[in-house]
Amino acid sequence: MPSYEELREILDPTSTVLLTVECQQGVVGPDSALPELAKEARASGVLARIAQLVAAGHECRVQVIHAIAERRPDGRGANHNARLFRAAERLPVQQLSGSTAVRVAAPIEVADEDLVVRRLHGLSPIAGTDVDALLRNLGCRTLIVTGVSANVAIPNAVFDAVNRGYTTVVPRDAIAGVPSDYTPAMVRNTLALVATITTTDEVLACFKRPRTITRA
Repeated sequence: MPSYEELREILDPTSTVLLTVECQQGVVGPDSALPELAKEARASGVLARIAQLVAAGHECRVQVIHAIAERRPDGRGANHNARLFRAAERLPVQQLSGSTAVRVAAPIEVADEDLVVRRLHGLSPIAGTDVDALLRNLGCRTLIVTGVSANVAIPNAVFDAVNRGYTTVVPRDAIAGVPSDYTPAMVRNTLALVATITTTDEVLACFKRPRTITRA
């Protein structure tokens, strides 16, 4: 893990964006289509920690982007080329556009300045969506990745961000997957090879500490 000073340098608010991945009611809410994942995200404190990061981001003017996965009622444009997609079509709760299932879940608060990016296809919150173009227009150099799931969408987001040249930071206690022991193993053996691994408290400390202004 980086030192505090190294992390503080990486997390410059003017060039850092906080991404929440699939933190929506139909995924991590009380009436989730994936109750095991929702339970893990809530019982582990991951969802509460993401809410803390988002609130701190709002306070120190770090841009927040919420990546939402959804589908049309007719399924048009959705993938059908993997078992995961076919299983999702049979779930009792569907992530339908415009429904409560695709709203950002409490306790995360969405501010007026937040950006919400919705995708109808694929596994990645970044590839094939507006996220990359938005990050470039925002002058992003560092992307903080949080949310679910550590099984699929989180590693997709990290790999896609790294491939596009962003420094990627993952607070290991602000992502969740199933089973619970899978997430730390995936972080240790995969994400740690390409991303800066840290904790929510360390990111919050960097957000909240005033920066010294050097005068010529």
